[in-house]
Amino acid sequence: MAPVTDPCWIIHLPTRLTSVDEVAALAMALRRSLGHVLAIDFGETTLSAEDRQSVRTRIWCDAPLDGPDRCGRLAGHDGGCASTPE
Repeated sequence: MAPVTDPCWIIHLPTRLTSVDEVAALAMALRRSLGHVLAIDFGETTLSAEDRQSVRTRIWCDAPLDGPDRCGRLAGHDGGCASTPE
């Protein structure tokens, strides 16, 4: 993705899910189905509880790799970074 110099906008997408595992699975499904949309930065995806929106949990590692790629593995993964999800 090209460097961004203008301010970007964030989409907050509330769900009716009550489990962090379920909402993480939804985020992963959205990444699989919309990963081709270059305007979406899935590497920066975070989750928060409805009543604690300032406390966020990162989904993906997103560490820089060689070149323009970033790590696509889950945050807190074991082993080295890779551009493809686990």
